[in-house]
Amino acid sequence: MLWVKAFHIIAVVCWFAGIFYLPRLFVYHAMADDQATQEHLSMMEQKLYKFMSMFVVFTFVFGFWLVSYNWQYYAQSNWFYCKLALVITLLIYHLVCGSYIKKLQVNHRQRSHVYFRWFNELPVIILFTVVILVVVKPF
Repeated sequence: MLWVKAFHIIAVVCWFAGIFYLPRLFVYHAMADDQATQEHLSMMEQKLYKFMSMFVVFTFVFGFWLVSYNWQYYAQSNWFYCKLALVITLLIYHLVCGSYIKKLQVNHRQRSHVYFRWFNELPVIILFTVVILVVVKPF
């Protein structure tokens, strides 16, 4: 079980590394004026998204594996359902990032760099809340 937990944590950390960096690339992309820079950022966004998507899968696989060890406990824990809702929210955020990659790739800059700076804050709030839920288990 400890190996599964370790791999789950590693996958989460890798996913968050990408989820923190990708919107920063969106900021630079929204600010870029020349075609060469936009194409370079688009390539970076696509590669990062593909790489971090692999860790989304690992996060869910190892997470469900962990839960399977003691489903009765998790089924009765309200903090777990809150955590699960936040993880699903993060998954939706991840998918929205994928849609922004496609829009920016064809130069649909409907959002400003200021928007993407604020957009980048949601995963920080989710991370803080999930860690508190898992460690403190407030309810």
